[in-house]
Amino acid sequence: MRKLIMWNIITLDGYFEGNQNWELPFHEIVWGEELEKLSIEQLNSADYLVFGRVTYEGMAAHWTKAEGEIADLMNKIPKLVFSKTLKTADWNNSTIIKENASAEIKKLKAQGGRDMYVFGSANLSETFINDDLFDEYRIGIAPVILSSGRPLFRKGISSKKLSLVSTQQLSTGGVVLKYKKRV
Repeated sequence: MRKLIMWNIITLDGYFEGNQNWELPFHEIVWGEELEKLSIEQLNSADYLVFGRVTYEGMAAHWTKAEGEIADLMNKIPKLVFSKTLKTADWNNSTIIKENASAEIKKLKAQGGRDMYVFGSANLSETFINDDLFDEYRIGIAPVILSSGRPLFRKGISSKKLSLVSTQQLSTGGVVLKYKKRV
């Protein structure tokens, strides 16, 4: 069965972006050789990248102009964009899905294959959390207290019990935590 994996970087106090969309200065604090290697490994294991509209638009704007191995992979891998409002998706290998995100993910998971990754996309992630679709949560922690912004896990989402898979301390001072669903 194909796995659905969340990958996000958050601050120590739980924010995945500042008060504005794409306010992510803390990403630069934890970025380094280790996260670059992890990013390449994850992308090489992916059949699909999964986005909500806002994340898709920001990622497309960045990666279509970027260069290097990560950019090549980001531009090559098929992307699923869950949006009821987006009219076109011009980023290479992108497909817009307008209806029932969870049903589509369940279908793709059942087909088997390599992993699907959700980057950012807090609203879409909330749907997948509530519908118990994530198989794994990979969370990078930046050693920053932001004190305000948009939390990754908002109040009101379904409670989940998880099992720690691994921890990785980064030379930049951050940590990568991997959790899976407790069975």
